[in-house]
Amino acid sequence: MSPSYTAIRRTVEAYLGRHPGERDALAGLLAALNRPVDATARTLTVSAAVVDRQSRVLHIGHRASGGPVIPPGGNVEPEDRTLLAAALRKVSEAAELGPGTLCLTRQLLGSPLHITVHDIAPNAAQGKPARCHYDFCYAFYLTGEEPPGTVLQDEEVSGARWLPQREVTSPTLRAKLLAAGLDGQPEPVNASALIYDGNGQYLLHLRDHKPGLIWESVSFAFLGGGRTHGDESIEGTLLRELSEEVPGLRFEDVKPYAVEAASSIDGLSVPVQVFGARWRGDPGRLALHEGVLLHWFTVGELDRLRLSPATRDLIRRHAAEILQGSKPAATPPVWDGGSQVVLNGIGVHLHLEDAEGRVLLGLRHPESKYAGDTWHYLAGRCEQEPALACLAREAREEAGLVIDPADVELVHVVHVVDAPGSMPLMQLIFRAHRWEGTPEVREPDKCLTWKWWPQDELPDRLVSYTLTAITAIAEGRPYSQLGW
Repeated sequence: MSPSYTAIRRTVEAYLGRHPGERDALAGLLAALNRPVDATARTLTVSAAVVDRQSRVLHIGHRASGGPVIPPGGNVEPEDRTLLAAALRKVSEAAELGPGTLCLTRQLLGSPLHITVHDIAPNAAQGKPARCHYDFCYAFYLTGEEPPGTVLQDEEVSGARWLPQREVTSPTLRAKLLAAGLDGQPEPVNASALIYDGNGQYLLHLRDHKPGLIWESVSFAFLGGGRTHGDESIEGTLLRELSEEVPGLRFEDVKPYAVEAASSIDGLSVPVQVFGARWRGDPGRLALHEGVLLHWFTVGELDRLRLSPATRDLIRRHAAEILQGSKPAATPPVWDGGSQVVLNGIGVHLHLEDAEGRVLLGLRHPESKYAGDTWHYLAGRCEQEPALACLAREAREEAGLVIDPADVELVHVVHVVDAPGSMPLMQLIFRAHRWEGTPEVREPDKCLTWKWWPQDELPDRLVSYTLTAITAIAEGRPYSQLGW
């Protein structure tokens, strides 16, 4: 679908906002855009100024004109979604510079660098009156350090050169390039927020179903959006986007986390500044002005969602860094009689009994790093989080159970050393008096099945301290220790 007159008019008006002295020159184009017929047919062309990391601009020689011109050039075709998309198409047709090798400039953000008016003399022999052509020139940066090998169409192009901006052949375009300060260094033109609660959950936004209009339509993504000319900084872009999408969202802290490369609808490379921010609120209480919903998800649930591989990988990397930061640099020695202080790990375990007094146990996967092919409590190691928060998180991630910490009590503690020289573990066993849901396998790589076991018929292959805890709870003993 060709660019609409409304979109072209909006592009021209935005351009004139930066170059008001050119309004008279473009008056004819604005008048044509107001006509009910296709008065702009064959009057609009596009071209592209591609700038490399040395601030040089790509020139190619066209056989038809016999001289170097800014590439590429040509008419806007019906299949071009926007003028910008048309310029990208002409780049790929003229040289081996596909959309993935190009990105927008922070200075222009997809607006035309220059609109040139070409006066065409009348042609009496063909019965054509005098007319004007309007060329929209867009600027792009190369994403790579060096210009790629350029393969040109022999029937149209005779050669290629990268020229310093002061040697650009068009005087008016040369002036626009120098005034814009295009240095060829890509910068983030999009900002997004990696929002986490510190308890292993990440906030994701389900985008609207508008294919071709919305980036990553109908998929989960971070909140955020593209930079505008009114944004003073890339952090300002993020705060503006959040205020538009979710006005009530407020953070404790916002810090730059990573710069990632994404792809736009048109195939451009988009440098994205990702900010990390901690928040612990209820997304259901927020007014969402864009998109379908906001929801917390754990890392274990990411494979069940439709989201880009880059977003999935980024969340996993962030979660791993947080987990790594909570671990000691090396395994400390075991207590030697009181002369040395060592760190102890903390584990949480869920003791559930049904109406018949049976206890819930899970059969661990044979390839599990710990206790493979053995029955065990629903359990997990505490990260940077309170023990009850860890318990609730593990119950949801492993078995789909919802537990309110207010319905939980500590019933036993087992202080364990699994093997000589290993870290001592303080295993906390909590009993939940109420819960929601039916146990289901949510992490099949860790647990094969859940089963309610009568306490006098427990399985033979049972983690030793789990058996110790079940026995001690039945006898009312609050503490035990193993392996010391």
